[in-house]
Amino acid sequence: MCGKVMRYDKLLFFFTLFLCSCCGKASGNTEGGEVTPPAPEPSQAVVTAYVTTADKTLLFKSEELELRKPGTMAVNLVTLDSTVTFQTVDGFGPALTGSTCYNLRAVMEPSARTALLKELFDPKEGLGFSMVRVTIGSSDFGLDEYTWCDKKGMENFAAHEYDVRDLFPILKEVLAINPDVKIIATPWTAPRWMKRRVNNDSDYYSWTSGRLKLECYQDYAEYFVRWIRVMKSQGFDIYAVTLQNEPLNKGNSMSMYMPWQEQLEFIKTAVGPAFGKAGLNTKILVYDHNYNYDGIADQQGYPMNILADTEAARYVAGSAWHNYYGNPKELDKMVSRFPDKEIYFTEASIGGWAPDFAKCLMTDFDNIFIQTLSRENKGVTLWNLVLDENYGPKRPGGCQNCYGVIMIDSKTGKVTDRKTQYYNLAHASKVIRPGARRIATKGNLKSGVSCLAFLNPDHSYGIIIENNLSESHSFTFSDSGHSVKFTAPAKSIASIKWNN
Repeated sequence: MCGKVMRYDKLLFFFTLFLCSCCGKASGNTEGGEVTPPAPEPSQAVVTAYVTTADKTLLFKSEELELRKPGTMAVNLVTLDSTVTFQTVDGFGPALTGSTCYNLRAVMEPSARTALLKELFDPKEGLGFSMVRVTIGSSDFGLDEYTWCDKKGMENFAAHEYDVRDLFPILKEVLAINPDVKIIATPWTAPRWMKRRVNNDSDYYSWTSGRLKLECYQDYAEYFVRWIRVMKSQGFDIYAVTLQNEPLNKGNSMSMYMPWQEQLEFIKTAVGPAFGKAGLNTKILVYDHNYNYDGIADQQGYPMNILADTEAARYVAGSAWHNYYGNPKELDKMVSRFPDKEIYFTEASIGGWAPDFAKCLMTDFDNIFIQTLSRENKGVTLWNLVLDENYGPKRPGGCQNCYGVIMIDSKTGKVTDRKTQYYNLAHASKVIRPGARRIATKGNLKSGVSCLAFLNPDHSYGIIIENNLSESHSFTFSDSGHSVKFTAPAKSIASIKWNN
C-alpha cells in the first residue's frame, strides 16, 4: 500500500521512477478558496462524452455527440459486439479510511460534506461511485492504532469509538445517497494479543509485523464474523472481505505477515467454516497485494497456490490486487487457471514522490483501469478519499506524503484540489454502471490508443478511452444500428455514455 513509499528508504527512488502509481500536481484553480467541481450538470443527450486532458485544459468536460447511421467509410471503426460478453462489473470508488472519515465529519462543514458526497456518489446527478473500501480496525491512515478487540479475549470485542464516531455516520450518509454502494473491508493487523514473532512462536505484542498465532485462528475467524454482524446491525452489508492487507509486507505502521501457506490454513480450518456456520454471504477474497509478490521466492503465485487447494477454494470468491510492484499481466495467470474466480483491484495510492499530473493521469488510467478491466477485473477501489494539506491525518511509520482523491484545507475544510485519481474514477464510474458486462470490440487501433466497451443494465453502452498519442485521434464507434464519431484530444482520457 501507499506506506511503502516511506517504509523503505531504498524504494523511494524506485517509486519516483515507477509509473504504476503516480500522482498529479494540483488540478483546477486553487487560488482564492474552494475548488468547484469540473463537470457540468450531467447531460440527458443520447450520447455524451467526457474528456480530461493531461495538460488540464479539459477536466472531465462533457460534450454531446451525434448519433448516426453506420457508414462504410468510417474512420478508425470500432464495432461494439454485445453478443460476446466477459465479466460483470461491480463498481468503482475510493477508500473511506479513518483519516478520510474524520476529515469529512470533523473538518468539513456539513453542507459542504453533503454536497461533495452527492457529487461523488449520486448515481444520477453525480459521478455514481458505487464501491468503497473500509478498514477493519485502523490503518496507517487513522487517528490511532487500534482493532475492535485490543484487550485480550473475544469477550472484549466491541466497535471502536473512532469508527462509531467517524466511519458509521459517513457510511450512512453515503448509503443514503447511493444505497447500492458495495463495501469491501480489510484488516491491517489482527489484535496484538493474537500475534507471534515472524520467525518463532514467542508472543509479539506489536502493531507492526508479526504473524497470527495458530491457537488464535478460531478467535480471529470469530473476530471477522462479529465485525461483519456489527456492521450489518448498523445497516452496512459487507460485500467482501480480504483477510489481510498486503500480507507479505512486514513494515507498515500497522501490518501482519501472512504467507500463502498460513492464509490457506486459516481459510480451510477457521474463517471459511466460521462464515458458513454464521450464514454469512460476504465474499472472501485472498491475497490483496502486489503483482510481483514483493519478490519473495516462496510466495510467487500466492493466490493461485491457495485456489489450487479445492477445500480452501470452495470458500473463496476470488483475489484482490495492488499495483505498487509488478505488472497487471500477472492477472492473465488467474484468468487462465481459475476463470470461475473473481478479480478485484483494491488499492493504489498517489503522492508527492511523483508529482506530475500528466504522467499520473495517463499511466494510472491505463494500468489500473484499461489493463485490469481487460483482464476480467470486476471493480476498482483507490486509496484515501479525503486528506488534508499535511497529507493526513496519518500515522508514524506509514506514508508521509500520500495524496487523497480529494484534498482539503485542514482549517477551513474547503476542497483545494481534485487529484488524478478523481478523474480516473470519474471517467469509469460515470459511464460503466454496476452490473455492466464488458463486451467485445472489433477494430485495429494505433499503438498508444486503447478503448474498452461495456453494456449497462439499462442497455446503454459505456466506453472508456485512452489516447496516449501526441496528436488527437478520431474514432467511429458502431453497433448494428448506429454509429458515433468522437475525437480524443492528444494525451487524454475519455469516456462515452451512449443511451439506446
